[in-house]
Amino acid sequence: MSHSPALGFDPAPGNPAAVLTLAKKLLASANSLGEASRVVDALASNSSGWQGEAATAFRASLSRDLPRYLRSAHTSLAEAARRLTAWHDTLVAHRALAARYESQAAAATTEPALADARRLARELAAEHAAAAGRVAKTLNAAADRLAPKEPGVFASLWQKITEDPADALSNASAILGAAGAGLSLFCPPAGLAVMLVAGGLSLAALGMHAADPRFRKSLTDGVTKGEFDADFWKAGVTLLGDTAGAVPGVAAVAAGAKAGTLAARAALTAAPEASALSGLTEGATTFGRTTWSTADDLRQVENPLTAWTLRTSSQDVRDRVGVGIATVGAATATGDYITDDETVEHASTAVDGMRGALDDAPSAGAKTSHLWSVMRP
Repeated sequence: MSHSPALGFDPAPGNPAAVLTLAKKLLASANSLGEASRVVDALASNSSGWQGEAATAFRASLSRDLPRYLRSAHTSLAEAARRLTAWHDTLVAHRALAARYESQAAAATTEPALADARRLARELAAEHAAAAGRVAKTLNAAADRLAPKEPGVFASLWQKITEDPADALSNASAILGAAGAGLSLFCPPAGLAVMLVAGGLSLAALGMHAADPRFRKSLTDGVTKGEFDADFWKAGVTLLGDTAGAVPGVAAVAAGAKAGTLAARAALTAAPEASALSGLTEGATTFGRTTWSTADDLRQVENPLTAWTLRTSSQDVRDRVGVGIATVGAATATGDYITDDETVEHASTAVDGMRGALDDAPSAGAKTSHLWSVMRP
């Protein structure tokens, strides 16, 4: 009854058959999700009959949230199906009343009788609208619980950091390296301190990546099986960046350790009656001073490719170009936390690969060569 000629409106709009069909479909979906939830719970349980390498790999890769999401979706759809079934029954009853009031209005022979039928129809319309609103609110609440909410910006950022802390260290190193390079243009000591921290993060990232079986597998599969896929190239570029980023810091510490050891031995030799603490103090002082001076010396070693390309330019221009190249690395590192788009990720890998081949590797080689020429006996 889409329109009532005698009443002038439909007090109880709706299609009971369509509502019942939708309720049945939701119930079938809820039952399927419930069965899927039980299967996943059983497979994820170590007490299940499924054992072996495949079972272990499955359980390791299974998100801890998946079973909870499946249970939540099952509960929400089942609740929605119950609400729609109840709404179907209410709709049938309301439409029966609307038909009765329509008949009363059509049969009315006096104005008071017609007005009474229309009054009852308006009361029914108000009750019907209120009931429909309650059902809609319940269904919206069920829909909100159906799937997990998208995390906020900071929650998403923290999730990415905790999921892959080694990559987070690599990215932090790239960002701090760019900041240190820029700061060095105005305050070399402060820039050098930041760059030393960046080098330490690169070394930590290198160690964590080397200890990660998945990271090593991406590289070994490429070498042994010819699987030169996106994972291989990303792992290779990351390994190059971590290694190159760690070189200045490791080199400076190595130089400081050598000088500190020699200084401690010399102090003990010159004053054998002195305590070992005095020798250690002299060694520690020399270590810190030499590490800092070596790091500052290495900071000024230029990328030979950049130096040759910009050989006719001033030192200031070459320094700014170096900062620009480092900033590109910081930009691709930041991009890892802005989007999950695979195209952007592949483009970032390509950019980092070019930067590594044209800047990171030559710079690391030049710094290593310079340090060797200074430290060799």
